[in-house]
Amino acid sequence: MKVIIVGAGAIGGWYGGLLALAGHEVHAISRSDYLVLQQRGLVMRDLNGERVVRLASASPTGAGVGPCDLVIVAAKATANALLPALIQPLLGPQTLLLTLQNGMGNVEAFRAIVPVERLVAGLCFVCINRIEPGVVSNTHAGYIRMAAAEGPINPSVTQCVDWFKSAGVDCRAEDSLEAVLWKKLCWNIPFNGLAIAGGGITTDLILADPVLKARARRLMEEVRAAAGLCGHTVSEQHLQGQIDVTERMGAYRPSSLIDYLEGREVEVSGLWGEPLLRGMAAGAKMPELALLKHEIEAKLKAR
Repeated sequence: MKVIIVGAGAIGGWYGGLLALAGHEVHAISRSDYLVLQQRGLVMRDLNGERVVRLASASPTGAGVGPCDLVIVAAKATANALLPALIQPLLGPQTLLLTLQNGMGNVEAFRAIVPVERLVAGLCFVCINRIEPGVVSNTHAGYIRMAAAEGPINPSVTQCVDWFKSAGVDCRAEDSLEAVLWKKLCWNIPFNGLAIAGGGITTDLILADPVLKARARRLMEEVRAAAGLCGHTVSEQHLQGQIDVTERMGAYRPSSLIDYLEGREVEVSGLWGEPLLRGMAAGAKMPELALLKHEIEAKLKAR
């Protein structure tokens, strides 16, 4: 198939590289790394070593690529207002659009350009960083869960899952996007958030501090309760699993921490704002999340 990655950073680079290695024609849109991707290729590092992958093309806009079978949106959600105009020339009558973005409210940004039955969301439970231009490092392969933008599993979801599974990814379809979003937020809300609110610290330091670790757990419990009021069950096993996997990550820098430290816009709305609004609308009490959002906003304002 013909694929284009919109945002070839950590997530986009890794999964774009895997799809290219599986034999697909993969193009990339990258504002900052396109020259190195053109000249040297994409460097993929994991526990098994290093691979250099040549993509079909890399550019800042995707001009000239034309309609694709699959458009993967892996850019930061802060760019979502600008992306539809960039993506429009890449769409054909059968194109599937897959978002691999953090937070809530992402598929909604693309409903105006893609029929809802061809719009899929993927949540990546992984540990991947872009460590320098054109170089991505995966220290925890994890898995992806995909769901339809609306309704239960449909043929578009099944097709995306099959493509990723054939590229060696642990990927599975889920019946409810919102349920998967809440599960992913059990990690993103506390660890992305406390990394910033705690003064720019890595996840190992959050867990090493009894106060911050307890706070992370309270945030998880708030997310779990909000999910329940929205009709989605999050198990105790899932919450403990988020702690366990984070302990194995070591000194990991979450994506929001990297954005904060490098002076880029942080995905405040999708990671903390929208979950707070949805949870409170369902009747959840979320004082810890409200406080954390306030602290993050204060840190960003003072930056």
